[in-house]
Amino acid sequence: MSFKDIESLPITWSDHEDVAMALYARFGDDFNESKIYRVRFTELIEWVLEIPHFTGRREDCNEAHLEQIQAKWVYEWRDNNR
Repeated sequence: MSFKDIESLPITWSDHEDVAMALYARFGDDFNESKIYRVRFTELIEWVLEIPHFTGRREDCNEAHLEQIQAKWVYEWRDNNR
């Protein structure tokens, strides 16, 4: 499997780090750590559902997934802002 193939693999709610990386790629530094933690879950769900290759269903989302996505998004932001 080539790296090109890896980029087209489906992403689900359990792929917290992949989702966070996609959110950082979309929003970059528009959201810092405090702003990321203030994003409403209803808004976060919509953004996740818009990620290319995301195959998760809205009804499979839960608070634990959203909290993990936020935390991983913060780590991604920190890694890119050292």
